Amino acid sequence: MELRIFTEPQQGATYDDLLAVALEAEELGFGAFFRSDHYLGMGTEGLPGPSDAWITLAGLARDTSSIRLGTMMTSATFRHPGPLAIGVANVDQMSGGRIELGIGAGWFEAEHTKYGIPFPSTGERFDRFEEQLAIITGLWATSGGFSFDGTHYQVADSPGLPKPTQAKPPVLIGGLGKKRTPALAASYADEFNLPFVDEATTEAQFARVAAACEAIDRDPATMTWSNALVLCVGADEAEVTRRAAAIGREPDELRENGLAGTPQEVVDKINRYAALGAERVYLQVLDLADLDHLRLVAAEVMPHV
Repeated sequence: MELRIFTEPQQGATYDDLLAVALEAEELGFGAFFRSDHYLGMGTEGLPGPSDAWITLAGLARDTSSIRLGTMMTSATFRHPGPLAIGVANVDQMSGGRIELGIGAGWFEAEHTKYGIPFPSTGERFDRFEEQLAIITGLWATSGGFSFDGTHYQVADSPGLPKPTQAKPPVLIGGLGKKRTPALAASYADEFNLPFVDEATTEAQFARVAAACEAIDRDPATMTWSNALVLCVGADEAEVTRRAAAIGREPDELRENGLAGTPQEVVDKINRYAALGAERVYLQVLDLADLDHLRLVAAEVMPHV
């Protein structure tokens, strides 16, 4: 099982805060550092204010050396597909080939309203998302002359430049939709991720995506399967309680809905997700100042999963 760090900077973080976590995660051997792509705090003022995901990742691409970097998830409503393909390719070059693109249809209406971003209906957002996936991956793959005639986006004879350092940065798709999400994942995703769901939901949705893969003659084994869960680990109950309070949560609720408790409790829960097919877990770290939290996980959880 690969453990990755996942942050939510819209809740309140500077670039230096993110860099400190990314460098610690790199030093400790975590598989990747991911960040959300949001422009508005949720239940908080989010001071000092939001940061742009891809500008942040460009900085981290130069300020880290080995850890993989990515988004969970970039919103297709925020950017046009051509400029997004260019930006991801640029940052992949800047990182030496360490970038991954998590991308979704977008869901948080309030941040669109606050920052002047159009927020179409759910159906149109998914239509645009599907066209973006086709265009972004098409631009990366083409040797020139890429065209696409969609309802929302048209591309005419594009050179598809620049190219990422990787032949294709991995694309992550996630979510709980029963039809379109599995179909899009089967067609475009290198990794399928489930955020903040229990074991029964994981089993059911992994099965839907696997079936969608088989429906287009794709081997489900070519998909990487992952979960994202909030992290709250303590060496003892007092430390679990303290870390839960720091993020405004209760230990019992976190035990039920996240990865919380002593290291052994967390190891046991990760292993249950592994038995369902999960190969990666994204550890949502909400208190970015608590680097000892990462050190505890690296020492007492990572070696046992």
